[in-house]
Amino acid sequence: MIEFFKAKPTLKDLIPDNYVDIHSHLLPGIDDGAKTFEDTLELGKGLLDFGFSQFITTPHIYQNVWNNTQEQIKAVETTTKLELKKNGISVPFRAAAEYLLNDNFIKLCQTGEILTLKEKYVLVEISYTNPPIQLYSIIFDLRVAGYTPVLAHPERYVYYHYNFDEYLKLKKAGCYFQLNLLSAVGYYGEGITKIADKLLQKGLYDFVGSDVHHVNHIAGFNEKVKVKNLVALKEIIANNQFFRM
Repeated sequence: MIEFFKAKPTLKDLIPDNYVDIHSHLLPGIDDGAKTFEDTLELGKGLLDFGFSQFITTPHIYQNVWNNTQEQIKAVETTTKLELKKNGISVPFRAAAEYLLNDNFIKLCQTGEILTLKEKYVLVEISYTNPPIQLYSIIFDLRVAGYTPVLAHPERYVYYHYNFDEYLKLKKAGCYFQLNLLSAVGYYGEGITKIADKLLQKGLYDFVGSDVHHVNHIAGFNEKVKVKNLVALKEIIANNQFFRM
């Protein structure tokens, strides 16, 4: 008998044992992610249980909100790695950053003060309320400086849901797209999952990230996947091998 209604997997079922995560907020006390090292340890252990094998954690750099610097992030990275090792966690772990696209970011690019995911691939985000007026100028300047922008969670910028062509424009401008894995289970809302599914269908995503901040995000990996394009989802999860250390 043909099985018409095959059960959807949970998100954790889709995580391969060699998965490389490129977006999380595991460094303690530095942004809106882990508050203490105990939080970092709890989150890290939870993700390792799902099959995570390497972490590129990405604290926010957002002027006048999280004024983190390259030096501050590297210092916290060093102490965190030492503490993780003391607690039996020795998987590859390093820090990059998640940068808000604005004029301050371009100044950092021009001085070379950028923490990248790999080579000159840099994780960036834009405001959830509205894109900057000079967005494409910033992306152009970023590209001229030799960097490749990896745009975090494009499905979460609701103002683009009503103008899907802007996604195509961003891709044409040279942005790679990173899906938040929790968008696939409806964690951020049905509308965001629907747009994520459409972006998957159009083949616009390149990579994925957990974007884990707290234990509720860990719990979300136990939810069933709601996007329809499981083949495309599995492919972009596999693409994260590009960032293997």
